[in-house]
Amino acid sequence: MQSGDGAGLLRIYTDERAFVGDRPIFELLVERARLKGLAGATVLRGRLGYGRSALIHSHRMFDLEDELPLVIELIDAEKTLRDFAASISDLDKIGVITLEKVEVLRAPAAVAASVPHGGSDE
Repeated sequence: MQSGDGAGLLRIYTDERAFVGDRPIFELLVERARLKGLAGATVLRGRLGYGRSALIHSHRMFDLEDELPLVIELIDAEKTLRDFAASISDLDKIGVITLEKVEVLRAPAAVAASVPHGGSDE
C-alpha cells in the first residue's frame, strides 16, 4: 500500500460472542485478511453499542462473559477491500460492513509476514 489515492477503509461490525466453530470471528477475519495480503487490520473493542436487534451490548460487572461490540478495520486499495468483503460472504455472524475512501498520508514499507501473532513490526 502506497500513499496516495485509491485507498479505502473497510469496517466490519460484530461482537465478542460471535464465533465460527470454537473460534472468535474477529480472529478469523484478521487471519483471512493477512492471508490475502491486505495492508493492515485492527480490531477495536467498543464500550457500548447496539445493532439490528436493538439489544444494548455492554460490559456488565457480574457477567462471566462480555458481549461488547467490535469493529474490525481493514485498510488497502478499494478494489482489494471489495474483493475481500465478497470473500467473507460465507460468514453469517457479521453485522454491517462499510467501505469509505481514505487518503493515506503515510504508509510504512511492508514487512515480511514472519512477525508472529502479538508481535510488533514497527
